Amino acid sequence: MSDFTHFNEQGRARMVDISDKKETERTASAVTSIQVTKAIYDNITAGTMKKGDVLAVAQVAGIMAAKNTSQWIPMCHPLQLKGTDITFEWDTENDQYTLQIEASVKTKGSTGVEMEALTAASATALTVYDMCKALDKGMVIGQTYLVSKTGGKSGEYKRASGRTDSGAE
Repeated sequence: MSDFTHFNEQGRARMVDISDKKETERTASAVTSIQVTKAIYDNITAGTMKKGDVLAVAQVAGIMAAKNTSQWIPMCHPLQLKGTDITFEWDTENDQYTLQIEASVKTKGSTGVEMEALTAASATALTVYDMCKALDKGMVIGQTYLVSKTGGKSGEYKRASGRTDSGAE
């Protein structure tokens, strides 16, 4: 078996040994979205949700999720993150109200932060859902995907614009 596998010689799960990997600066950004009703959009943007400031709470939840990714994803290594940022942008075209969420994570270490960025984006969207579900349970959390990553042996990755689920342009 390859040295880079999540299976031991018995074919059972193991955490990959990264002790020989070079420490480099590593970054990753991931995005997701959540489609809400006009009433939810109006309440979030006006700051009138009964549970409080939805975006502030969701932002903190995303940061906390990034820091705790190894507790959610069994084979992830615990990482000391150097920075995490969550940003929001509303898309209100065609009478649809979609909150775009981007999570960016940075560290200096022996393994990447892609899973931390993806987990942060997901937890942020889930927190928005949780804080708004009293108004409508029909919200839809959209596609979640890696936008970019830097550092490590595999180098840079930047998602091609217009890429579909299958990876085709």
